[in-house]
This record gives sequence, C-alpha cells and structure tokens, in this order.
Amino acid sequence: MSAPATPNSEKLYARAREVMPGGNTRTTVYRKPHQIYAWRGDGCRITDVDCHVRIDALGNFTSLIHGYGNRRILEAATRQLEAGTCFGMPTESEIRLSEILCERLPSVEQLRYTNSGTEAVMNAIKAARAYTGRPKIAKCEGAYHGTYDPAETSQDASPATWGDIDRPGSVPTAKGTPQGVLDDVVVIPFNNTPVAEAILRASGNSLAAVLVDVMPNRAGLVPAKPEYLAMLRRVTRELGALLILDEVITFRLGYNGAQGRFDIDPDFTTLGKIIGGGFAIGAVGGRAEVMSVFDPSKGQPAVPHGGTFSANPMSMSAGIAALEELTPAAFEKLEALGDRFDQGIRACFARHGIKGQVTGLGSLRRVHLTDAPLSDYRSTFAADGAARVLALAKTLFDEGVIIAGNGLMAFSTAMEDADIDEIVRAFDRALLPFA
Repeated sequence: MSAPATPNSEKLYARAREVMPGGNTRTTVYRKPHQIYAWRGDGCRITDVDCHVRIDALGNFTSLIHGYGNRRILEAATRQLEAGTCFGMPTESEIRLSEILCERLPSVEQLRYTNSGTEAVMNAIKAARAYTGRPKIAKCEGAYHGTYDPAETSQDASPATWGDIDRPGSVPTAKGTPQGVLDDVVVIPFNNTPVAEAILRASGNSLAAVLVDVMPNRAGLVPAKPEYLAMLRRVTRELGALLILDEVITFRLGYNGAQGRFDIDPDFTTLGKIIGGGFAIGAVGGRAEVMSVFDPSKGQPAVPHGGTFSANPMSMSAGIAALEELTPAAFEKLEALGDRFDQGIRACFARHGIKGQVTGLGSLRRVHLTDAPLSDYRSTFAADGAARVLALAKTLFDEGVIIAGNGLMAFSTAMEDADIDEIVRAFDRALLPFA
C-alpha cells in the first residue's frame, strides 16, 4: 500500500522546522520525510490533520489505557478545569489519588508526585542515595527508565561498547554525560541471575539501590525470571541497599501492578503514564520510613522536592477517574484482548511462513521478526533485526495501525474484539513483504 497523501501535515512540518530543531520536540514521534500531525482522538482511533483515521495500538506510548474521550475522565477533567487548573496550594484530589494507589500497592505507604516518569525515577534515585548515604545505583543493561543521566546509562549500548557480559560497561546515552555519573552506575545483565548477583556483591557497601523494570520494553519486553527478582530482593537486603521498581509502564499489568503479578516487594515504586488519565504525571512511593527523606515537617528535608505543576489537580482528578475505571473486570478485558492479538499474529506468521514471535503480558505486547530465544537486551539486540521491525511499523502506519518503531503495542479498554481483528488483518497485509 502506498502512503496516503498528507499535504496538511507537510505544511505544518515546514512551519515546525523554523521554530524547533529538526521540526521536532519528541524524538520518538519523528518521521521522514515529515511528521504526521494528530487532529483528534476518539476511542481507540486517531484522525490526523489530513483526515486519515488510524487505530492507535500504542496509546501515546502506553499512557492512554482508556483510549480517547473516556466519558468519566472527561467529566472529571471538565469539572476541575472550571474550578482551576493549578494552585500554589495542595488540593484534596492528591489525597484521594494517593489513597487509591496505596490501596492497590501494598508496598506503598506514602507517595509524592512529579510531572513525568523520568522525574519519578530521578527522585527515587536521589531518595535512595539520601536514605543510605551511598553513591552507586545499579540498573539492567538496555532498560529504559527515562532521561535522567544515571537512569539512562547503557539503555542503547551496542556490541562495540557494552563490554563483557560478566562486566557490562556503563555506556552514556547522551553525549557529554560526565564520567563521574557513569562511574556511579553499576550495569547488570537482565535475567542472568548468577552474573548479576556477583556484580552487585562486588559493589558492596557503595550500592544505594538497584533500579529494575520487571518487563523492560527496550530489552525485548521479556518478563523477568522469578529467581532473578528473588535474587535482587535478597541481595539488596543483605547489602543494605534499596530496591526501586519502575512501574511507569508495567503498572498497567494488573490491578495491583506488576509487583502484584510478580509477587515482589520493593522499597520504592515509580509510577506515571496511566495514573494521570491522559495528563502529565509521575509519582514515587514507598514505605513511610524511606519516604521520610522528603518530609519537610521537621525542617529542611534530606531531599527537597517541589515542582510548579507537581500534584496539579487536573492530573490528580483525571487520574482518579482513570483508576476508578480500571476495575478487575477491566483488566480481565485487557488480558483477553492481548491473548486474542497473540493468537491472531501467530496465525499470520504461520500463514506467511515468517519466523516471528510476540513477547509481553496483559495489555503490553511487542512483535519480533525472529524466533530466536529472547531473554535480555543482548539476545534481543542480536536477533531482532531492528530495521525490519521499523519497516513493518511504517507499513502498518500506512495500513491504518499505529505501533512503536520497535514493535511495542499497548491495548486499551476502548478496544473491542473487532478492533483487535482489524489490527491483525493490517498485520496480515503488512507482513507480505517479509514472507
């Protein structure tokens, strides 16, 4: 299928190039020869400025778990819009959202809000260092945790830079990252229990925390092995370090998040995306003891934290509505949609004789054009054929379905079985050149 004509987007991109570097302010949505501009969303579909309609199977990179135009979220946001978008004072809404999150996450007794997942991770790292008095942070190779310097280390490592598996290098993502930052980041392989444990123990009493995502997208969206997570929890306790669980994406895996699904008890949890109902948000939570580093009630806290729009009532009110809509029945529906897609895409692979597979759980899925075993970042990097998956994503876009350039997908409660079937049919057409 040839790409649909997009003259209005082309004109907007020409304007954008005059006032933004490369005409872009989000690297993740950049497209050649020009970006495609959204006009409106409805349910699980986006209409662009040239009136082309596409199924959104990504949901603004996993944040829109209810799709567009959810009535309950719209009503909550409208009420708050009329009352005031932000104040230099707290509001009751931040208490209510916290109560909901604390009820769903047994490891979380108290919360503090930010404006993005990146900020949530940043503050969790700062809090861990303040609480332990130690400098080093450990993270899994290839895992994305936002754009804070320590958290983004080695998220894009390559064979030329990543070093031996027994001692993965701390590789900068952004040019100019200070060597001092890299020296304080301990990189461990994901899902390699004995090697990761040896590296952590070698860091000894300099380790403040281990930062982990139980199903890191950029490392293949492969779930963590139970023994790997058990090792992280055991070793951090033995070393006096803290365990930070990044649930910015994986909180959508179940009513009690990924920690409920994987039975893990972290010290800190970072949240974002779906907890804001489509508005900018982030949060860091944990036991009252570790969260006390933020407490200003006794004077200057160990970790001062403000933020002009932190806990703004628009995000709080929309987030309350979004979470109240995420009932156990809603998660059952999302699970069924994911399973239906798995069955459909596997049938497509078989029909076309393509070696492919789907990773992920619940409403999160990632398509790979390989049948090689995937367990971590390096195995995914070696087997995935990133250029082929990107080409597939571009073809799907022209076929009317939006997925990420690496094959990531996120289903929403706005979808029905018929929408999943339409997505599968688009894949069936898009996969023809890869047969």
